[in-house]
Amino acid sequence: SSAARPACDRNRSAGALAMATVDYSVLSVGQGLQAESDGLFYSAQVVMVSESKNRAKAPVKVHFVGYGPEYDEWVGASRLKSKALKAQVAAKGGKGGKKGKTERPRVFSLPDQIARFERAKKEDNKRYLDITTVYDGSVFKGKRVLIVGASKGLGFEMAKELKTQDAEVIATCRASSPELESAAKQVIKDIDVTSYDSMKKMAEAIKDPLDYVIFNAGYFPDIKDSLDSVQAKEAIKQFDIQACGPIRCIGALKAADKLKGAKVVIISSQAGSTRWRFTQNKGEGGNYGHHMSRAACNIGAALMSEELKALEVPVVTLHPGFNRTTMTAKYAHIWDAEGAVEPSEGAKRVLYECGKITMKTSGQFINCEDGLQIPF
Repeated sequence: SSAARPACDRNRSAGALAMATVDYSVLSVGQGLQAESDGLFYSAQVVMVSESKNRAKAPVKVHFVGYGPEYDEWVGASRLKSKALKAQVAAKGGKGGKKGKTERPRVFSLPDQIARFERAKKEDNKRYLDITTVYDGSVFKGKRVLIVGASKGLGFEMAKELKTQDAEVIATCRASSPELESAAKQVIKDIDVTSYDSMKKMAEAIKDPLDYVIFNAGYFPDIKDSLDSVQAKEAIKQFDIQACGPIRCIGALKAADKLKGAKVVIISSQAGSTRWRFTQNKGEGGNYGHHMSRAACNIGAALMSEELKALEVPVVTLHPGFNRTTMTAKYAHIWDAEGAVEPSEGAKRVLYECGKITMKTSGQFINCEDGLQIPF
């Protein structure tokens, strides 16, 4: 067909679904399919099929599952994947008549936490529901792992798990404990991620090369943070810890020549996804310091991934998932509905993703619940 493609359909091989040969009447409202956005295919549902000539190039309105209606879009056949459309093209002798599934694997996670958890249960997603079915901690045997922020919660659980896997754990904290001393080979005390001098002290205390650096320090105050209760001081504190902290840490390690051969992990949060705010904070906003500092953290990690590329040091940002820790205690009333797990399980989720890091994944923002990416 000589019909023009939508502008965002550049470089797509759509010969099998040429605009002029597609019968869109095979699609019905509510029907599930996959639709393209920004070069990637997402799960979607048909909202409407137009017969208007003005809509000839993009007659199908789709809703992207898990996203708000503001992302609904009119698309044409070359941006759709549906067995119904493939079947009719095959019958006409076009390409695309191969048997079997041709859907691309999922790339991005769902922003709606409840929908994400429910989908995992519906699909019996073992990787999501029981990380022990895929987790193999033996990859950390003999590895030197620095955990910045290991005194409690997720950081402490990672230290304990790594010890069981015969890894050499170097843990930093402000104040230690007998339990942490038992889990780590080396504990570096009195470390403050808001001080570059403190980060230099940490780097100098590390004598041998590192295999992994996991920045886990975080701060999420139990306050009301809205336009009616502006919390600028607390917001700045969150920025200092969660956005500037990783930069200080990695900068100090680089200056001390402790990064060569290491893989860098920044523990952030889905709260830092700008795109997901329109779903997770729809109609309410709020928690400005939390979301803004996490978004800044993610940008910092992305920039570090570029700066350290020449040294072949990958940098990956991880959302650890919803964990039942003191940091999320304010949300205890939704722990069950949204699939929150104990920090011991959350630790395995994080370490599972750590074990898969390569230069090819450097710069990505990954959800440790399902292993899928989160859009920035």
